Amino acid sequence: MPAFNLLKEDPLVATNFFLEVSGEIISNLTSVDGIAVELEKVDINQRTAKGQLVQHVAYSKPKWTGEFTVKRLSPLTSANDPLWKWFMTIRDKGMSVENRNQERKSGSLVVYDSTMKEISRWNFTEAWPSKISVDAFEVTKNDPVEESITFQYESLTRVK
Repeated sequence: MPAFNLLKEDPLVATNFFLEVSGEIISNLTSVDGIAVELEKVDINQRTAKGQLVQHVAYSKPKWTGEFTVKRLSPLTSANDPLWKWFMTIRDKGMSVENRNQERKSGSLVVYDSTMKEISRWNFTEAWPSKISVDAFEVTKNDPVEESITFQYESLTRVK
């Protein structure tokens, strides 16, 4: 029986991934959700002279803004955690209209293979954490607590 190898290269396997902000690794992640790039469309409906409906779909514009959510193990304390500090600064002081980039930061979601070689990267710009939620505490479980952090961004591009 002949051997068939339909895969020309290994697929992307995301088992080691990190959040970088301003060029610095901020956190190891356990999950990432909402990575999406999108092109908006416009539906065009027309009628022929005989009244028949004709529909078309046309490209409208790119959708640059969006949000993604990362999960990570919750730090023991928020006092020295860079993500909690960033979130609390925005919550407590807001984002000044005079300097809109003070709290908006650029960064990357980076995937590494099992040898810790970078294999994939998504760059985001002008991002800020908009929500942090912590898993439920349950006395019957013996799992580490995870937290979810939602980020708003102005662009997301896969560069690798």
